[in-house]
Amino acid sequence: MKDNNSENIQLLLIDDDPNLIMLVKDYLEFRGYEVVTADNGRKALEALEQKIPDLIICDIMMPEMDGYSFVEKIRQDYRTEWVPVIFLSAKSQSKDRIKGLNVGGDVYMIKPFEPEELVAQVESSLKQTNRLLQHSSKSPDLDKQIIVPRNIELTPTEIKVVSLVAQGLANREIAKKLKVSQRTIESHVSNMLNKTNLHNRTELARWAMESNMF
Repeated sequence: MKDNNSENIQLLLIDDDPNLIMLVKDYLEFRGYEVVTADNGRKALEALEQKIPDLIICDIMMPEMDGYSFVEKIRQDYRTEWVPVIFLSAKSQSKDRIKGLNVGGDVYMIKPFEPEELVAQVESSLKQTNRLLQHSSKSPDLDKQIIVPRNIELTPTEIKVVSLVAQGLANREIAKKLKVSQRTIESHVSNMLNKTNLHNRTELARWAMESNMF
């Protein structure tokens, strides 16, 4: 059954085990998430040049660039420093978990793991990120707003949609509220991402809040 809150949410899954990639990707896609994959940190950095995901799931022991080095790298880039990271690793010693969290991981899960627990951690991390973004957008000392092109013109319907996105509603809930199909809402969200040059629904929601659209 598709998760009501997962539409248009993109996850980046990084692991050098093709079997794990296939199983986890299938499971997450079944739950409604869009999943992009890479088999090491260097390829993952290339993927980030194309699109910033809402969350990253990352192995540690990989060729070319391991998970520790990858996360240290993205934490130094303002475009990706905010993205939540879940480490998946067979390294189970306390020192490994501590290092994973110290380099910038938000969650450290040990292989083997239950898929349902991974989904729960994904959902929890996304909710926490959304809470932090909402808090930051309302904070008077916010020093950096999301930058979008000037003179963006949204249709009245797009304004309604983006305000509901910013309130945390999933596409399915917005479609029901506006009495249109979910595909129509997905099209509106995609059009607004193109117009604003933003990367995902999280940035779109933050922009809407900073622009006082609701």
